[in-house]
Amino acid sequence: MYQYVLAIHIIFVVSWMAGLFYIVRLFIYHTEANSKPEQERLILQKQFEVMESKLWFIITQPAMVLAVGAGLYMLYLNPLLLKVDWMWVKLSFVAGLLVYHFICQKIINQLKRGKFWMTGNQLRLWNELATIFLVAIVFTVILKSAIDWLYGLLGLMAFAVIILLAVKLYKKSREKAKL
Repeated sequence: MYQYVLAIHIIFVVSWMAGLFYIVRLFIYHTEANSKPEQERLILQKQFEVMESKLWFIITQPAMVLAVGAGLYMLYLNPLLLKVDWMWVKLSFVAGLLVYHFICQKIINQLKRGKFWMTGNQLRLWNELATIFLVAIVFTVILKSAIDWLYGLLGLMAFAVIILLAVKLYKKSREKAKL
């Protein structure tokens, strides 16, 4: 039974992450539509609201619920997992991902009300935070106790710095392309 629940968990984690990655891209496009002429801006923003709502409530939110539910059921089926350190590290990263998820929900609600408190570039950085959580969770689960946690943390920090640099380079290339 555990293997079936694990398979369901993985399927819905993949769906959840896909939804999180795409929703923030929509936030970026929604926000950047502000620079368009009024008629075009209104059409685009209305369309992005529809897309964000459907993605969130039909795919991302249900996938999160099912991924977390399957994960909790796996812990119920194998409570010994709660006795190993790596599981608590994973659960900490999952808690961070859940906070990220609910902040995205808040952003959806704010965009619907016409409140744009993050720029396109800030949203690009925000999008990369989900990548960092994903990498941290996968490495924790796959390597378990085989990794020295200090090296793991340093590696994660280095990965985060590389992502931040990539976003900055992308911003510079976009600015050059506009010239």
